[in-house]
Amino acid sequence: MKGLSRKVTNEKTQCKKFFNYLAAMRVLSDSYRHKGLRKQLVEQIRSKGITDERVLQAIGDIPRHYFIDSAFDQIAYEDRAFPIAEGQTISQPYTVAYQSQLLEVKPHEKVLEVGTGSGYQACVLALMGAQVFSIERQKQLYEFNRQFPYLRNFPAIRHFFGDGYQGLPTFAPFDKIIVTAAAPAIPGKLVEQLKPGGKMVIPVGESRVQQMFRISKDAAGDIHEEVFDDFSFVPMLQGKNN
Repeated sequence: MKGLSRKVTNEKTQCKKFFNYLAAMRVLSDSYRHKGLRKQLVEQIRSKGITDERVLQAIGDIPRHYFIDSAFDQIAYEDRAFPIAEGQTISQPYTVAYQSQLLEVKPHEKVLEVGTGSGYQACVLALMGAQVFSIERQKQLYEFNRQFPYLRNFPAIRHFFGDGYQGLPTFAPFDKIIVTAAAPAIPGKLVEQLKPGGKMVIPVGESRVQQMFRISKDAAGDIHEEVFDDFSFVPMLQGKNN
């Protein structure tokens, strides 16, 4: 038992060091410069075809630099992805906006997000009025997001540690589902957890470039697929990573 206790204590110590390291590497002040850069970013993604004003408003309100390493602070509002912990990325703002617009979120809808990552996408959905159920397979990312002070401003976001392929059957069905990693095929268990009349947005493909799909379930339970533009996401993996 002493050996087990020592192992648990060591794991807790390592996690605490990890959280402290991530927290120390982030800038948590929102200057006039940051706000000005966000306005420029909003106009940039608007020019690329994003027309949903709620999406644009959310992108303009959320301090993206809070979610990334302070080393990227000077370029945090460039329309590009950046690395975060555990080999993951915070998506390009245009990609976040694109998926959010395709999802057609309505206020108070239940949205399942597969792949919390940095938590940025969940915040966008919450500002659009969604009740967000966000699942993350990377234990350290999940634990960090639970303790990230900025995310405490979003009571509409609930965090879960688990396998995204399994979804959250206890809380199903969902009005909308968004997947933020590329699946080789559309996961059947996620389709099952979609309400009649619901929609799921998911990148699909096994190569470096994937296609964005929107899956709709009609009132009879039949499934309809729409295919949109090409994107590049990290792969959607099965299981949990402790």
